[in-house]
Amino acid sequence: MARRIHRSALSALAVLLSLGAAAPLPPAPPARTVSAWLPYWNQEAAYREALAHAAQLRTISPFWYETKSATRVDGHPGAGDRRVVDGLHAQGIQVVPTVMEQLKPGVLGAVLTSPAQRTAHVKALLTVVRSRAYDGLDLDYETIAPTPDAKYPAVRAGYAAFVSDLCARLHALRKQCFVTVTPKTRTTGRVWDYRKLGAAADRMRIMAYNLHHAEGPPGPLTTPRWYDEILARATAEVPRDKLEMGLPAYGWDWAVGSSDRAIHLTSKEADALRRKVRAPYALDPGSSTPHFTYQDGGTRRTVWYQDARGTAAHLPALRKYKVVNTVLWALGFEQPELWRTLAAG
Repeated sequence: MARRIHRSALSALAVLLSLGAAAPLPPAPPARTVSAWLPYWNQEAAYREALAHAAQLRTISPFWYETKSATRVDGHPGAGDRRVVDGLHAQGIQVVPTVMEQLKPGVLGAVLTSPAQRTAHVKALLTVVRSRAYDGLDLDYETIAPTPDAKYPAVRAGYAAFVSDLCARLHALRKQCFVTVTPKTRTTGRVWDYRKLGAAADRMRIMAYNLHHAEGPPGPLTTPRWYDEILARATAEVPRDKLEMGLPAYGWDWAVGSSDRAIHLTSKEADALRRKVRAPYALDPGSSTPHFTYQDGGTRRTVWYQDARGTAAHLPALRKYKVVNTVLWALGFEQPELWRTLAAG
């Protein structure tokens, strides 16, 4: 019976082909539009999250390397773990590790404004990308953001030249080149030459969070209005398909009226704390982000964070500018519901 059915099917296909009809093709899988950073300090849990949501993930950037000087790039604990690299590749996920830095003010600027030091640093980064079966590198260099007025044009030009050179060298090795930047608005981000960075890199990732941060007064990490301002500038200067909008899965816990640094909480931790102190769930009308206050002994504290419902309220800004790619900070921080929100776009 099975052979008769098989022959019958072949006969039907032959008839279709003789009539000029093509056999139907299977539908193409949906594009993967979500990327994420993988924190080395929570590597195993974050890796499990990546595997659990592999069908949605395009690129994973393990937070593995730190630049110490023009010629020195060190690995964080777990850097280059071949089990993680191979496991992600087996799921069809690109592995593009992040290189960050925490250099003292002016040090990175001095490297970027020296052609010789730029060349030396490109060489050091190429050594990193060749060390494993990586698909490229992601640069997260932030200490240049507050460059003083007198120096920022030179640093801005130097960083653009450095990224252009590095990307060209990575492309020659058939590797990807990503660059992570802070938001560029009327009052922020002037050190980034979005046009040149966007032209050189395969992806430009915008860290669209920390509108209110640990050292400042309490408030939302993001707002739809702020997203609108960020994307209006970014899409005018960078092709939309190269942009990845950074989404937060964390929050801050401030002591009200204090200048102390806020406490970092993942989205999971923030919501668990809300339940523990029996605070009602509420989305702030102005920012569409969750927040609550509670009493800790004699201290009044307030928490602002982002979750799946808040992210859903922010995604229309991305749709308005036809930006579909997102990158999550960070794997393991998020509530499970966020993946359904991201899948819905």
